[in-house]
Amino acid sequence: MYKNKAPDGRNNLCGKQIARLRKQMRPRVSQRLLAERLQVLGLDLDKNAIQRIENGSRFATDVELAQIAQLLQVSMEELTEGRTG
Repeated sequence: MYKNKAPDGRNNLCGKQIARLRKQMRPRVSQRLLAERLQVLGLDLDKNAIQRIENGSRFATDVELAQIAQLLQVSMEELTEGRTG
């Protein structure tokens, strides 16, 4: 049997990190503003998609992770491993 979920039952490993890093941005960035900034980079995500990624109910593709990491100025590994700096 294949397991497609993180040990805590979430659909991704990055959601908690994305939420934490987004909230640390100054000035503070909302989910809607993050989605708008990603759309400028060519990634078609809306506020609801960001919300679902952050709460672990939606998978995040590698393309999405690359763009989110670029916007948050961290590596993809930092998003998935929960490390910063």
